[in-house]
Amino acid sequence: MPNTKSAKKELRKSSKLKIANDKLKRNFKKSLKETKKSLEESGKEKSQELIKKTIKSLDKAAKKGVIKKNTASRYKSRLQKKANKSK
Repeated sequence: MPNTKSAKKELRKSSKLKIANDKLKRNFKKSLKETKKSLEESGKEKSQELIKKTIKSLDKAAKKGVIKKNTASRYKSRLQKKANKSK
């Protein structure tokens, strides 16, 4: 438990940031799953919108520092590779 005034403030701040970061992480993971599932079921044509949405959420997470830039690039690359490979 924090004792000083600044430590209490830092605890409040980090709690709020954790909630925001968890939300971003949940968003991109959820959209990745949806997109992969869509690619397996319906093919490339129908899942193009989902791919755009997923890439946007990955870029946002990387920009905010939730994931690293190269991690986002790796996810995007693998997603595009899977999209090109599908029907």
